[in-house]
Amino acid sequence: MEIPFFSKMRDDIRSVYERDPAARSTLEILSSYPGLHAIWGHRITHWLWKHNLKLFARWGSHVFRFLTGIEIHPGATIGRRFFIDHGMGVVIGETAEIGENVTLYHGVTLGGTSLEKGKRHPTLEDNVVVGAGAKILGAITVGAGSRIGANAVVVKPVPPNSVVVGVPGQVMLRNKPQSAAPDLNHNILPDAIGNTVAALIERVEQLEAALKEREYRPPLVGSSDRLERLETDLRVHLYEHPHVPVNGKNGSAERHEHHLPHQVSEGVWNGEDFAI
Repeated sequence: MEIPFFSKMRDDIRSVYERDPAARSTLEILSSYPGLHAIWGHRITHWLWKHNLKLFARWGSHVFRFLTGIEIHPGATIGRRFFIDHGMGVVIGETAEIGENVTLYHGVTLGGTSLEKGKRHPTLEDNVVVGAGAKILGAITVGAGSRIGANAVVVKPVPPNSVVVGVPGQVMLRNKPQSAAPDLNHNILPDAIGNTVAALIERVEQLEAALKEREYRPPLVGSSDRLERLETDLRVHLYEHPHVPVNGKNGSAERHEHHLPHQVSEGVWNGEDFAI
């Protein structure tokens, strides 16, 4: 084995101390952390895989899966200081790529969505934290410094420095820079659906108030009064609906921009990060 293997082992032990306050001693870490055992087992099986000993690599990964409850395909690429907390039920696919200082909790799946050969599993950049039970599917990239909420299902690329929550995963960009250390506050998550419903309720209340202001109208007397009233209503309608041609010069209707909360085409929600 290469000498850097032992250097990586020391880094792995340090990462346990940094990210798990329950760790009390090196002996305890060495003897009772299945996530650490799974990572070390993967480093061995990955070496076999890269040296074209694929059958032994798959057999070895199967043994470590039996011992730890964590399944890591020997073809997966994993960076330094990777930490799996608890670990039971974690599945990492063949073409998955994981950067440095990445943290996974139990039940996480980095799965593929294609039967084609080639890249079909996710890429996690540096300092990504994935909450318990989250599923990241397909050849997508989760940007550096992002946090995936527990049980989220991520099927679209995630920009750096983002928070993802929900099914399917809704992405919210942070408005505050994060430190280089992994963000382990995976219990602090925005409520994208709740915020949208609240905004819709507020918009409905505004529309109801506007309708009440026009609710009472005196009766129309004479054709001139009726015509004047219709012209006034038409001006109001044109002001509130700019997609309708005003002067008749433009034969095609312009796009109407509603002032309602909506999700942009890229699937990224913008707004306050609520201290996330």
